Amino acid sequence: MNLDHVFVCGHPALDFAATLRARRSTRFEMFVTPERLNAWYLESGLVDTITPAEESDVREATAVREAVYHLVTDRRLGEEFAPEALELLNSAARRTPVTPQLTPEGRLTEATPAQALATVARQAVELLSGPDIPLLKECGNPECTRVYVDRSRGMRRQWCGMESCGNKYKAAAYRARKKPASAAASR
Repeated sequence: MNLDHVFVCGHPALDFAATLRARRSTRFEMFVTPERLNAWYLESGLVDTITPAEESDVREATAVREAVYHLVTDRRLGEEFAPEALELLNSAARRTPVTPQLTPEGRLTEATPAQALATVARQAVELLSGPDIPLLKECGNPECTRVYVDRSRGMRRQWCGMESCGNKYKAAAYRARKKPASAAASR
């Protein structure tokens, strides 16, 4: 699996939660180093520059990420929020967020990993208390556990992303349908 961060969920907090992939099977962790955590903050567009993260930042970010994932799942399934996850998210959201600055060249957002995490936590609070709750769906690929905002016409979207899951799943289904037909033809 590649190490490029993917942003297909339609909301930064959902993309953050999706940095642990394939939760029901192989589980692939994207935040394996402080550098990978910082890369996510940069690639997401949340910050322009960030101070180097430490292992403690990774541990805190993964804990908040898991809280976000569980809260999103609870909300999507219409269940009560897990109190521990709620407290963890709210604690992170209470911290100082990223603050953009205006420079002669334009907007510049410099941050620490803690500020970036506080900003993601605040985005999760907004998502989980906002109007997009009915639009939250889990990817139709059984191996994928990404949750995305389905803004498609008629809410017909099935995949977190066609490139990441849809094409792979459709190709596998096509091969599975063709296999019995080719076996029958060779008899």
